Amino acid sequence: MYATDDLRDEHEGIKVALAVLERLSDDAEEDKAVDLDDIEHIIDFLRTFADKCHHGKEEELLFPALEEAGIPNQGGPIGVMLAEHVQGRKFIAGMVDSLQGLRADDPDGRGKFIESARGYAELLSAHIFKENNVLFPMAEAHLSAAQHEKLSEGFDEIENERIGPGVHEAFHALLDQLDEKYLKSRV
Repeated sequence: MYATDDLRDEHEGIKVALAVLERLSDDAEEDKAVDLDDIEHIIDFLRTFADKCHHGKEEELLFPALEEAGIPNQGGPIGVMLAEHVQGRKFIAGMVDSLQGLRADDPDGRGKFIESARGYAELLSAHIFKENNVLFPMAEAHLSAAQHEKLSEGFDEIENERIGPGVHEAFHALLDQLDEKYLKSRV
């Protein structure tokens, strides 16, 4: 088993969150009522799980291991991933900034949310594709079984430190509810 298998599994949950986010931005653009609690839950998931936990595993453990294996940080896939993590944080900040305007039913706040949500969903969808199809296969080819085992142990530590026990499962329960509400119920 590769440590990257864990990251690929996490991508599946993140993709559900992105699909819900796109549906919420479509609703906002069509001037439909949007559930602000659901938007806040998605933002919390993206900040806490996708960024602090998932990206934390990559930035603090996987990317340094790849650099040690000879894959350059600058000008290579690691540098691209890091830059996209930074850009994603900017989109999340834009969504957070839009919340007050959404609460006040302000068109500018609605527009800011739509722009930030769509930008984030587009960025992260492409980002996940690149990781799954370029970066992770590099890790699988360049890192030993012992290195993957060490990474997996480190990933568990980061998850426990960043989000705590049981939170991963709670986020998956939330994603299941939002999937049912926004995706499966509207097919």
